[in-house]
Amino acid sequence: MTATNFVRDATSAQILRAADLAKRYGEESAISDITFSVSAGEVLGIVGPNGAGKTTLLEVVAGLVAADSGGISWRGKDLRAPRRKEAMFYLPDGVRPYQDRFVIDVFSFFAGVYRRSRAEVAGIVTSLELTPVLRKRVSTLSKGYNRRLILAVGLLTPQPLLLMDEPFDGFDLCQTRNIIDVIRDEATKGRTFVLAIHQLADAERVCDRFILLAAGGVRGIGTLDELRTQTGMPGGSLEEIFLALT
Repeated sequence: MTATNFVRDATSAQILRAADLAKRYGEESAISDITFSVSAGEVLGIVGPNGAGKTTLLEVVAGLVAADSGGISWRGKDLRAPRRKEAMFYLPDGVRPYQDRFVIDVFSFFAGVYRRSRAEVAGIVTSLELTPVLRKRVSTLSKGYNRRLILAVGLLTPQPLLLMDEPFDGFDLCQTRNIIDVIRDEATKGRTFVLAIHQLADAERVCDRFILLAAGGVRGIGTLDELRTQTGMPGGSLEEIFLALT
């Protein structure tokens, strides 16, 4: 299956399924028996406090960390770690790539690699409000602008599934709303997102469904309405539901 096939296949309802994923570091269990699925055009939130296992789960799904057990399938077919980069692109937290390069050079490089038109690049730059920093070096960017640049790189890639660790870290309320709008707009076009988020209010605004994660284990999976039904909290916020389940 080529990368083009992965993009075409991503138009089906359920594209990815993780089954019984587990990872240990010595005597400590980072994640345990985690099973979930992701549908095309969905924004799925992995939510929980720091240390819940969110980053480990993303790294295992992306194939950067080997699972001790469990597996990943794409449209029902086993997807081994070496092939996952063809289906998904992982945007980790805290990275600052190409520090000595100007932001505009980073865009030019990725646009060339993925054959993106000037109009496509300009649209991403505008939507993420990166115009003021195009002539700045990556090393000089604020945390918020660096996060915008990382998301922009992800949007330039052809992979149908983006995995993002803490996408709103470093943003104020208005900036977070802007990024949420960008993600939701991309989802309506068929792009799929799995976001690891510790700010529950942000997760509630951007995600279609949630995986509630605590101490490496799943405490609940579903839409907000489904989680409200499961907990008997018809008007509960995501934060209230999380606290009730953990």
